[in-house]
Order: sequence, then structure tokens, then C-alpha cells
Amino acid sequence: MMTPVMNSASTRLDEIVDGIYRISTWQEPYGITFNQFLIADERPALIHTGMHHLYDDVRNAIGEVLDPATLSRIILLHWEGDENGGMERFMKAAPQCELGGSLLSIQLNAAGFGMAERAHGFRDGETLVLGKHTLQFIETPHVHHWDSMMIFEQTTRSLFPSDLFIQPADQPPIVTEDLSVPMLDLYRAAGIFAHESPVRDAIDRVQKLSPAWVHPMHGGSFQADRFDTYARALRENEFAYRGMLLGREVAAAAPM
Repeated sequence: MMTPVMNSASTRLDEIVDGIYRISTWQEPYGITFNQFLIADERPALIHTGMHHLYDDVRNAIGEVLDPATLSRIILLHWEGDENGGMERFMKAAPQCELGGSLLSIQLNAAGFGMAERAHGFRDGETLVLGKHTLQFIETPHVHHWDSMMIFEQTTRSLFPSDLFIQPADQPPIVTEDLSVPMLDLYRAAGIFAHESPVRDAIDRVQKLSPAWVHPMHGGSFQADRFDTYARALRENEFAYRGMLLGREVAAAAPM
């Protein structure tokens, strides 16, 4: 791992494995880090852009590795503010860049945001060669949005699961401890999953890929020896929405 480069009071850049960089910003009001992943290659790709107000920090971090104007792809694992808050500015600054997402995500959203001419939706199982890295797209509807997908990078055997395997607090670039209980507690309080079944189905699918690395959007990356721990916690415990949204209790519907 390279020595971290600090770009602001809270944003850091670390190379995790073979040209895959974690750009992480601690956001105290949320109690989690917000991560973007830069894949430095012949056709560089950025997975997640970060929120709108993080654009300068994320762009400066990319600039430590390559010219942000040379980005070839911006890939959104679902359409949400922390995934694509900087989308328009990154696309404007990189005129050859194309937006990527699940087929459903692009069908639903790209035209409405004026991005249809520079966007491509990927179906389950399709691949994209960046150079020495190859991205495999996995549609995972309702984990946690209906347009959600994950990415498996075949060369490093890296899984990008978006909001799956979240870890609260300001985690280091690579985590080795078992944070599955805090993960479950956060999911119950945040209410981001409507049901456990789609999540468990997705875990079964990606486990068959035997990932060597997992790079969550919130928290630290971890290696294969920790995958089973987190997967088991999600298979054996309830964690879906039960009336809490970001720690706020929502009244149940009145009986008919």
C-alpha cells in the first residue's frame, strides 16, 4: 500500500491493490466514511463521485494519480447523492468520459439529468475492459435501490459492493477486525434495505466469484478471509427496515 496523501482535513488517498485507489472522506454528521474508487489504467475509471460538496477534494485526490480530464468512465452503482453528487462536474471536466450504470439506472435517470448521450447501461454479466483491469457488471436490484448493481474487477478479483458490508466510524483503508455487529446495527438504524432476501441472494451470487478483495463504499476494504464473517452475519440475522430511518422512528400505518 502506498503512503496516504491527505487532500483536506478529512480526505485521504490510498492504493489498495494494483492500481485501485480508495479516496475516502470522513463525514462526522453521518458517522461513516464516503469512499470513491479510482482505477488507474489505459482508460481510467471512477466508481462513485462522492457528494456535491466533496467534488474538489475528490478531484484533487484523483489529480495525485492522473489528470481528472482523462477519465474514461464514471460508474454509479446506483443513483443517489453520494454516488453521483459530483457527476456533472466530472463529466464536464473530462469531455471524453462516459457515464456507466446498471441498464435500469441509465434508463430511469440519465435522460432526466441530461446525460443520455454520454451514458451506457450495462446488463448483468457484461464486461468492460479498461486495459489490464476488466470490470464485470452484476445487477443486484433492491440492494438497496431497485437500480443497484455491483462490480467485480477480474484481474485483482476485487468486488465493489456499494452499500453492502458497510462499516461505521472512520475506518482505515484496510480493516482486519470483525465489524459485522456494528454493520448490522447501522443497517437496522438506517433502514436502507426493505427486505433481507435480495441482499442474501446477492451475497450468494458474489461469493461464487471468490473475491480476493471487497471495497465497500463506506468503511475500509477487506480481504477474502473476512468475507465469510460478514456474509454469515447477514444470512443469520435480521437487518431490514423495521420502522427506523437514519435513527428516526417512523410511525406504523394505522390498522384498517
